[in-house]
Amino acid sequence: MVLDFNLLCDLLEISPPEAPMEAIAPAARAESDPANEDPADTEAARTGAAISQARVSGFTGVNTLSLAGPGDLCFAEHPDQAEAVRASRAGAVIVPPDFPTIAGTELLRTTRPRERFFSIAERFLPRRSAAGIHPSAVIEPSAKLADAVSVGPNAVIGADVSIGPGSVIGAGSVIEDNVLIGADCTLDANVTIQRDCEIGNHCLLHSGAVIGGDGFGFVWDGSAHRKVPQLGRVVIEDQVEIGCNCCLDRATLGETRIRRGTKIDNLVQIAHNTDIGAHVILVSQSGVAGSSRLGTGTVVAGQVAISDHLEIGAGAQIGGQAGVTKDVPAGARVFGTPARPMKQTLRELAALAQLPALSKAVKGWRAELIELKQRLSDLEQTLHKP
Repeated sequence: MVLDFNLLCDLLEISPPEAPMEAIAPAARAESDPANEDPADTEAARTGAAISQARVSGFTGVNTLSLAGPGDLCFAEHPDQAEAVRASRAGAVIVPPDFPTIAGTELLRTTRPRERFFSIAERFLPRRSAAGIHPSAVIEPSAKLADAVSVGPNAVIGADVSIGPGSVIGAGSVIEDNVLIGADCTLDANVTIQRDCEIGNHCLLHSGAVIGGDGFGFVWDGSAHRKVPQLGRVVIEDQVEIGCNCCLDRATLGETRIRRGTKIDNLVQIAHNTDIGAHVILVSQSGVAGSSRLGTGTVVAGQVAISDHLEIGAGAQIGGQAGVTKDVPAGARVFGTPARPMKQTLRELAALAQLPALSKAVKGWRAELIELKQRLSDLEQTLHKP
């Protein structure tokens, strides 16, 4: 993939800027007369060559400022990144309109540089191989695969499975009986979709994800834990992304549902009969216990534990490592264990940090009090002497 400089400018909705002469002139001088090269021009000459390469040859990738080469595109958002931009070898840097001018650096000024950069970066994603079924894949005759479906090596597709057009089933993935998968989904290598589950359109499931494993349900019968049959399913709506090694358990009865647009990080556990609302963010190592409901737009930070049968209101934000044991109102920001309002928790932590000093002060006051009591006792004895 090579992105032409003029096309890049079109995508940014800007006119191609003039090449920075501060870099090109030293580069030209160094090339025409190397013996008289000015050491002060060395860096500018190098940058000028990078600019020339990117303008002529186009961009072959995107990268960070520190790792970028002459064929890479980068972005910077804040003025305090100016030195990093100056030191970068990037072919061009997308910046906001008010970013400082840097001699010899190709700055492409536009609004929303981060958003525009990542929109362009999508063009550099590796292209998937042409649709087709690998000879080692095992597919039941009753499975229905639409046009342009790809099935990787050693994948297994069960009976009565339906897979929509343009979907990709990665190597070693297992899709059990009666699973429905929509259009343009991607299952990376070694994803497991167990029986009766449903995946919407445009979903991305990363390696190691398991959808539809049994919920954790047992009943004590007086002598042993007896397993409760898990007869429900998992439903994942459109445009959901699920990270590596996540587990989404099937419902005991009914369904576990992940609603449209939700994004789940790696190593997240979703228990049976939960309802995860639309556009929810669940960060790595968080867990939601059975039958809890998360409202639209909820943000759950890393290593958060949410107890069972709770209601988390729309737009709530739960801070990292919180332990949620009660319902959380819509829009609330909570933190700590047990989770409580963010400001309250921060005040408590600030007070807790002062305890060592307070304890030391109390010990000092106690010693002073003992001394004062002794002096008072001595004075009283002196006053009462005959």
